[in-house]
Amino acid sequence: MSRFDVPDLGIGVGFRLPHYAEVVDGDPLEHIDWFEVISENFMVGGGSPLHFVGKLKERYPVVTHGVSACLGGEGDQEHLRLLGQLVDWLDPPWVSDHCCWTGTPHARVHDLLPLPYTEEVIRHLVRRIRETQQALGRPFAIENVSSYLTWKDSTMTEWDFLAQVLERADCALLLDLNNIFVSAENHGFDPLEYLDAIPMDRVVQIHLAGHTVFETHRLDTHSAPVCDEVWALYENAIRQIGPMSTLIEWDDDIPALSRLEEEARKAREVRDRVLA
Repeated sequence: MSRFDVPDLGIGVGFRLPHYAEVVDGDPLEHIDWFEVISENFMVGGGSPLHFVGKLKERYPVVTHGVSACLGGEGDQEHLRLLGQLVDWLDPPWVSDHCCWTGTPHARVHDLLPLPYTEEVIRHLVRRIRETQQALGRPFAIENVSSYLTWKDSTMTEWDFLAQVLERADCALLLDLNNIFVSAENHGFDPLEYLDAIPMDRVVQIHLAGHTVFETHRLDTHSAPVCDEVWALYENAIRQIGPMSTLIEWDDDIPALSRLEEEARKAREVRDRVLA
């Protein structure tokens, strides 16, 4: 179990625009327990986004997940201020963003880019994560990203790098199993070796998603069902961790809400079978 005092929320999905009205105005969903919202979509002063997420939090637990903290770069104090306001309002049990960089103060690439796995980068990340976690006043989780290239300057594996960051920053982990599998296929490592090296007591949430297979690589598109290999990694992780808040990500070619419920139901069945 996680060393952080956070609840097991069950099985959730992302709160996405095509489903806003159906989720907040329709009947309670049988197979979906909670929702994750992309922080930056709601770090605004008002309007339709806040209207819908306000109704959402009256019906379901809500967790915020960011894409623009750029922990590998320099901090953006305005971004942190607006995130803090959103977090204070929604009161999620934890907050998360990605262990990556997304550009410089002068240019954002709107992609989650991998970092060099070096001691210098670890020290930088530890400082940024501690500052962020202290400012938000609640557990802060970093997510492992998928990657399609590596840095020549890296001096350690991704999993050793991540384990050191987690321990030295004393932060939580959002464990994305699809990202591990995609990177393992792209770079030729064993995803089980990755899982075995991760301090599982720091996990507060799991991500499951689908991806796209190309001739030369796999791409983390969140546009398909979870594949069998990722379901197998999920079984392995749950066996080690126990019951853990799990989210189905489906962010492109978004299906009907009923189809998302089917995927959520499958996640619950897998989890229940492993824990039985």
